Amino acid sequence: MAKPFQAIRGMNDILPGESARWQSLETTVREVLAAYGYHEIRLPILEKTELFARSIGEVTDIVEKEMYTFADRNGDSLTLRPEGTAGCARACLEHGLLHHQTQRLWYAGPMFRYEKPQKGRYRQFHQIGVEAYGMAGPDIDAELICLTARLWRRLGLRDVTLQLNSLGSSAARVAYRERLVAYFAARHAELDEDSQRRLHTNPLRILDTKNPAMRAVVAEAPVLLDELDAESQAHFEELRALLDAAGVAYELNPRLVRGLDYYSKTVFEWVTDTLGAQGTICAGGRYDGLIEQLGGQTVAGVGFAMGLERLVAMLAAVSHPGVDSQPHAYLILVGDAAQRRGLVLAERLREQLPTLRLRMHCGGGGFKAQFRRADHSGARFALILGEDEVKTDAVALKPLRDSQGEQITLAQDQIAAHLRAAALAERP
Repeated sequence: MAKPFQAIRGMNDILPGESARWQSLETTVREVLAAYGYHEIRLPILEKTELFARSIGEVTDIVEKEMYTFADRNGDSLTLRPEGTAGCARACLEHGLLHHQTQRLWYAGPMFRYEKPQKGRYRQFHQIGVEAYGMAGPDIDAELICLTARLWRRLGLRDVTLQLNSLGSSAARVAYRERLVAYFAARHAELDEDSQRRLHTNPLRILDTKNPAMRAVVAEAPVLLDELDAESQAHFEELRALLDAAGVAYELNPRLVRGLDYYSKTVFEWVTDTLGAQGTICAGGRYDGLIEQLGGQTVAGVGFAMGLERLVAMLAAVSHPGVDSQPHAYLILVGDAAQRRGLVLAERLREQLPTLRLRMHCGGGGFKAQFRRADHSGARFALILGEDEVKTDAVALKPLRDSQGEQITLAQDQIAAHLRAAALAERP
């Protein structure tokens, strides 16, 4: 017998027992985004490779080592999206969404990076991304951060910390880059192999190294905040004042640089120590030059992305119940006549009670077997339709949980009202 197929390494199934927590998370995020006036945009999973090379940066780890890239049948180089901002910016440019207007957008879905799979870091992972265009001031930066802080409160997540930094303007980073290269070049022997490779291509990424042996040399490196231009400094000071006024606590992290070249000015991360090494659950910042980099006019932009796998893991740690998918009622059908009438009854009840979770028994079986299925389903009530009930247009209603009363028989046109009062009132 052939060995059964298995999922590709780092690309995981989300099973029914897990999906309830995912649904709850996604519903809460949608509600919070709607409260702040954000609208959903749905983007392709595949984009032209050049889009990511131009936006993320050709010498970043993502483009150099992590993208799933292939040539299609026409010979075009295509890439499974490793992140969502580039595709969102491309869509806004292509459809004229940025011409003399502002946009507040969000998207959700899978992203793909060829990385070593580990807890919280997979080759197919899921993000919700949020992007705001056409607003250059620190007020929109502050609103996005407040939005994420509100989301953590809604989800009941407390062990999260906001880290904040500014990367300044492109000119400021060029000057800082020269100082940084000179500093690390003088201590070349202390750099690990990865940092030596990055020294003349992407030296800012050395600051974000996860190698403990590099901590001392990185700690003494020049600080970008000391090199900020006047405009970036004023922007950052006003952002901090707004967050202070809103009561959002944060830590300054001058080594926070993010891994994508399009960032400028504000960058931030929400981090936790409850997930081990993979501690970032949400990250973002400002990218005022991205649209121009992709061939458009200069348009201010800021956004963030949150990793759903890591958030789901945090929700599991605090015993977040997720969406309740257990049925309110289970319809037991005994006899051929009941089988025919049962489908009609079930559809009528679903029409009368759109939020009712009603599971109709399918697949045959005697009364005892069906009753066991009803009990195991978690339903509060069993609705029993047998030969006697078919003859009298009635339904027997049997409570399945303790202390919920005795079995009663109701006319079929009374069932909806009874379920509305007894089941839906307590378990929406």
